[in-house]
Amino acid sequence: MSIEIKAPVFPESVAEGTVATWHKQPGEACSRDELIVDIETDKVVLEVVAPADGVIEEVIKGEGDTIESGEVIARFKEGAAAAPAAAKAEPAPEAAAAPAAASADAVLSPAARKLAEEKGVDASAVKGTGKSGLVTKEDVQNHIDGQKSAAPVVPAAAPAPQVALAAGERPEKRVAMTRLRASIAKRLVSAQQNAAMLTTFNEVNMKPLMDLRKQYKDGFEKRHGIKLGFMSLFVKAATEALKRFPMVNASIDGNDIVYHGYQDIGVAVSSDRGLVVPVLRDTDAMGLADVEKKIVEYGTKARDGKLGIEEMTGGTFTISNGGVFGSLMSTPILNPPQTAILGMHKIQERPMAVNGEVVILPMMYLALSYDHRMIDGKEAVQFLVAIKEMVEDPARILLDV
Repeated sequence: MSIEIKAPVFPESVAEGTVATWHKQPGEACSRDELIVDIETDKVVLEVVAPADGVIEEVIKGEGDTIESGEVIARFKEGAAAAPAAAKAEPAPEAAAAPAAASADAVLSPAARKLAEEKGVDASAVKGTGKSGLVTKEDVQNHIDGQKSAAPVVPAAAPAPQVALAAGERPEKRVAMTRLRASIAKRLVSAQQNAAMLTTFNEVNMKPLMDLRKQYKDGFEKRHGIKLGFMSLFVKAATEALKRFPMVNASIDGNDIVYHGYQDIGVAVSSDRGLVVPVLRDTDAMGLADVEKKIVEYGTKARDGKLGIEEMTGGTFTISNGGVFGSLMSTPILNPPQTAILGMHKIQERPMAVNGEVVILPMMYLALSYDHRMIDGKEAVQFLVAIKEMVEDPARILLDV
């Protein structure tokens, strides 16, 4: 029985997607619920699995093709067996002289075949690196690049004048921007163009927090099964500060200001596909261990491309930690429709004046970017100072002072 394989139904905020990778090719056996294709949207990668045991009859949408919600992308034959491998069949004598390209077509992915036809590449000359010798789109592109760099030199009849060439090669590689990267770029530019963004800075003495972590990290890990990091403490400090300054926790909707009676804090996570911001829901009700576990879970999902759209939507405030990459100071960009974002940075020892004496302390710069249309400078500075005071004296979080 033939079954239509359709793209997933996208959420309202996602207009279309792109076929990222076909994990199964026509004629290749599939088991029920086995991953056959990845669909990339501007927010997440969606997986499509086999509806039953069988084989893919036809791929309608190849890698790189744009698709809409619920569109048919392939046809699947339930209960069919995989096509026999070409290596097991003895070729007839008259088939021995068949063009090499005919056998090469059988091991070309749809995207590779399309690129080969566009560039006039002899598929039989391309070495496949995919499963069972499958020639992928990257194999064809690498073959084209190799031909360009290894073009034969035809000797001239007479010695030609020597031309000075730059030492070394200057290769270039053009790669299409992913939907996620394009979406991030669009949102960042929009944030700068549509908001009166301003950044205020302060510095915080991390020694009290570092001492607290050193004192309790072993007991914390033994009890909760997770390491105690600085991010959870900053999340709790930001939560308390947001409760005191509700304007920073608000958002703009047209000409309206929406005040949120809860704290949903997004934590920026770097992945191979780009920067994503999964959201911690109701951080006021979360303990430090809950925050740490959720951050680790989100980090793992981001690396594997498993974050769901519902995990990245919403959010009333965002924290970005550029310090893990060595950033000493930066101006984070707003995450619309939020009105503020906190930037953490590298902890660095510096000489500081304490009670008239020079003391070496581990210091961190904090940056708060905010939308000046909603938040006045006074509120922004007081909000950042409140976080600074709670980090330098963690007991303030517990005592709410």
